[in-house]
Amino acid sequence: MQNFLQRINPSLWLLLFALLVSPAIYAANDVMGEIQFEGKSHVEKTSGVWVDGEYVGYLKELKGSKKILLLPGEHVVTVRQDGYQDFTERVLLQPGQKEVVRVTMEKAVTGPLPVVTATVKIAVNPSRAAVFLDGLFVGHVGEFMGAGRGMLVAPGTHQIRIALPGYQTFETDIDPLAHQKVEIKTDLVKNDAPLTEPLVKPEISDASVAGSAVVAPAH
Repeated sequence: MQNFLQRINPSLWLLLFALLVSPAIYAANDVMGEIQFEGKSHVEKTSGVWVDGEYVGYLKELKGSKKILLLPGEHVVTVRQDGYQDFTERVLLQPGQKEVVRVTMEKAVTGPLPVVTATVKIAVNPSRAAVFLDGLFVGHVGEFMGAGRGMLVAPGTHQIRIALPGYQTFETDIDPLAHQKVEIKTDLVKNDAPLTEPLVKPEISDASVAGSAVVAPAH
């Protein structure tokens, strides 16, 4: 019997394995529900999405390999964008159901913007990670990295937090002067990997950054 098993073609073993395992995989996929997102403007498409309190990414990337699959039941979807009111919707998923959440962001009442600013440039990998300034969500990394991009803040002390599921959250404090440019550069570390030292580099600059996001300090 042992000799017979050893003579079986390896390809046949793979086929037998697939036949045994595939039904379980398909059964799991049939149980899971999916949430899909629609947003018309750039504001909605670049807004951050939370499901049941966990950040999952920014709206326009949540498809394909990053699609949101959830167990049946009620889930709370929250969408956030700096300068806009939070969008919240409760979704009741059935097994195998696809539910479309159509997101519309509405402007929030904000205080006066600072007259004098400093610039924060962020170069963090992965660039889809969420960026928080003084505890408030202000966008994802990709919006603040590269030529002509940055985040304008009032001079003084601020806390920067960068988070992404599956990675260790990165936090740092900055204390820029007026017209100063501060660069935060690091690679987020996966949960099972050791920490590495990030780079936080201040630079003196009087030039403003075109296309920057202007963010008032949190109170």
